[in-house]
Amino acid sequence: MVSAENLGTLLANAARRFSARPAFPSLSYADFLDAAHAVRDVLTRAALRPGEPVHVRVSNRPVELAAYIGTWLAGGVVVPVHRTSPEAAVAQMAAKTRARFEWDVTLREIGHAPPPERSLLNDAALVVFTSGSSGLPKGAVLSHRAFAGKLAAVQSLLGFAEGERTMLVLNITFSFGIWVALLTLLQGGVVLARERFSARSFLRELADEQAYRVAVVPTMMRSLILELAPARLEAEGRTLAGVAALRQVLIGGETLGQGLGATLRGLFAPAQLIDIYGLTETSTCDFFLMPADAERYAGCIGRPSPGVRYRIVAESGTPVAPGEIGELQIAGPYLMSGYLDEPSLQPIRNGWLATGDLARERNAGVVAIAGRKKELIYRGGNKIAPQEIEFACSAHPKVAAALAVGRPDARLGERIHALIVPREHDLSPAELRSFLRERLEKWKQPDVLYFASELPAGRTGKADRGRFSAMLAEGRLTPAEEAA
Repeated sequence: MVSAENLGTLLANAARRFSARPAFPSLSYADFLDAAHAVRDVLTRAALRPGEPVHVRVSNRPVELAAYIGTWLAGGVVVPVHRTSPEAAVAQMAAKTRARFEWDVTLREIGHAPPPERSLLNDAALVVFTSGSSGLPKGAVLSHRAFAGKLAAVQSLLGFAEGERTMLVLNITFSFGIWVALLTLLQGGVVLARERFSARSFLRELADEQAYRVAVVPTMMRSLILELAPARLEAEGRTLAGVAALRQVLIGGETLGQGLGATLRGLFAPAQLIDIYGLTETSTCDFFLMPADAERYAGCIGRPSPGVRYRIVAESGTPVAPGEIGELQIAGPYLMSGYLDEPSLQPIRNGWLATGDLARERNAGVVAIAGRKKELIYRGGNKIAPQEIEFACSAHPKVAAALAVGRPDARLGERIHALIVPREHDLSPAELRSFLRERLEKWKQPDVLYFASELPAGRTGKADRGRFSAMLAEGRLTPAEEAA
C-alpha cells in the first residue's frame, strides 16, 4: 500500500480529475493513467518489493513518465537512465542500485536476485545520479515527502494551471526536467515533450505550439544566440512576442550571468524570465530570482523558496559577516535522504547541507553565488572564484559565454585561463582585456585567453569546467593571447 504522499498517488489523482483533457498532444490524462496502471500491474506481478529500485530508460517520451508513475504506484523507486547512456555508465549505476528490474517499454531483468533492503529507500521516490566533476557519480535518494513538498513550494511561486502548455526540452533524467514535467501534470497542463533541444527550431516551435512556459539551461540559450543570425533571432523573437502565449521562461542548472540574462529578457519579453538555483540533493529549486528583482539584483540567485533556510559560513562553520564570501548551506524539509550506499559521503550535518558553492548576501535575504568552493583559483596567494571572472567577461556585449579555471604555475601557484565564446567575430583579446581592466583587480585578470565557438558541456548540457581543464592539460587549445 502506497502512502497518500506518494507521487504516484498524487499524479494518479490528478489524472482522474483531468481525465478528458490532454496530458500530451496525442494522449489524454485517462489514457496516460491507463499506461501507468499497466506498468504498475507488470511490476506487481513480478513481485516488486516496497522500496526496490527500478531503472527506467528514458528519452522524454510520454510512456516513460507513465512508467515513473506506475513504478511509484507499485511501491518502487525510480532510477532514471537515459536511453543513450554508455553501457559502462549504466553498469556503474546498476552496481550501486543493485536493481533487478529495468523498464524500457517492457520489463526486463538485469539482476538475478532482489537487492538488499535499505532503510534509506523507505519512502524513496527517486535515485538521481549526480554528474559530479570528480569521482564516480553518486545516487541522491529523494523521498516522496521531500519531492512532493518542494513541488508544492514551487507551485506557490510559479502558479502552474490547468490547460497551460509546457515545452519540455530538458531530459527527465535531470531533476529540473523531472519537476517541470510533474508539476505540469499535477495541475492539468499539457506537456510538449521533445527528445532533444534544437536551437534552429526552438523559437519557432514555441510559437507554433502556443507554449505557455518552457524550462531551459543557459547553455541551450547560448547555443540559440550563437546558432541563429542576429536578424533571424530578432525576427523570430518578434513573432514569438506577437503570438503572446509564452508567459514563463524558467532557467537554471548553471549560473545565468548578467549579460545573458539581459539578452534573454529582451528576447522573450513580455514573458517573464525566472532564474532558479537548486541542487539535486535539495529536491532542486532553492532560490528564485523573480522578474521584480532581476534589474536590482542582476547576477544573483535571488531569494529562498518557501520552507528553505540558508546560511553562509566560513571554514570554521561560523557565519560570515554580511557581504562576505563563505560556503552556502541549506536546510529545510526537502533535503535528500542521503547518497545510496555511501554512508561516508554525507554532506548534511546537523540538518544543514553543504552545497560546495561560495556565496555572499547582496542584501538581507538576497544571495549571489561567487563560485564553487573546490574550484577556487589560488594565484599569487590570492583566492579567486572563477565565476567572478566569468561574470566580468560575459558582461562584455561581444561575449556570449565564458569559463575560467586555474592551471599550475611555478611562479604564481596557478595562472588564470579563460575560455571565451564571442558573440561577434571582431572581438579581439586587446578589446576584452581593456574591458576587464575596468571591472577586475589586476590579480584577477586572466593570464591566458582562448576563443572558441562553444563551451565544453557535460551530459546534462551544463558548461563543464572540468572538461575545460582537461582540454588544457591535453594541449587541445591554442591561446588567443597571453598577458604580458
